[in-house]
Amino acid sequence: MSDTRKLLIGVSPRILRQVPAELGFRGKTLQYLEQSVAHWVMSLGAMVVMVPTVERDSLIRPSHIDIPDFVDSLDGLILQGGADMDPRTYGEEPTHTVGAVDALRDRFELSLVRGFAEAGKPVFGICRGMQLINVAFGGTLYQDLRADGATKEHHVIREAYDEHVHGLRLDPQAWFATLHPGLEVARINSIHHQGVKVLGRGLVAEAWSDDGIVEVIRHTGESFVVGVQWHPEFHDGRNPELLAADPLMRAFLDAAQARRDRTS
Repeated sequence: MSDTRKLLIGVSPRILRQVPAELGFRGKTLQYLEQSVAHWVMSLGAMVVMVPTVERDSLIRPSHIDIPDFVDSLDGLILQGGADMDPRTYGEEPTHTVGAVDALRDRFELSLVRGFAEAGKPVFGICRGMQLINVAFGGTLYQDLRADGATKEHHVIREAYDEHVHGLRLDPQAWFATLHPGLEVARINSIHHQGVKVLGRGLVAEAWSDDGIVEVIRHTGESFVVGVQWHPEFHDGRNPELLAADPLMRAFLDAAQARRDRTS
């Protein structure tokens, strides 16, 4: 009998260790989701749960809950944006351009990516999530796009946040272009200062910004592993010129459904 339950998608959280006093929680750590990703997934019929980062010295230890438990219980994984990745995860020492990092989150999410990918369950990375996918497969990052000479353009303007946009160039022969038939250029938001430098093993680039920064990566293996550098969850209709977001989420959820159907 086929499994008729709604898909259950895990979203890894951001971590807030220095909680502003007005929020309360003095001396505590918050793990949280910005609602746009969850609403985007649920608008297309799937359920969302947060995948709390498990600290090795916390009350929840690996013997209780660990990566295989999340992989077994969930149909897919979404990695949202957030803090810079620690350059030590890809073999470099941080420069002055790197912002706040969270080594715990890096380690946990890298393990999540590898666990879901090895199980053939789909992985979708957004902004930092795309960079994390690249590092998980052995790739490297520009610690700062401008400082490292990758571009002279600004890919983040903090005052504008998700209202800062630029062009996108799609490879018309690649998988990502099949989600947008006939489209070779588009507009997307941009909220990042790091980016893909050397692609990881098995990964290909399928779209770029006008100045050549990688904006879409995909693993060429059988399972769905895709990352985008922008925030499609913020392509919510306020700016109609931006690339439609739903085709990408539908492709991710279709892959999750197909994986479940094969194994049920």
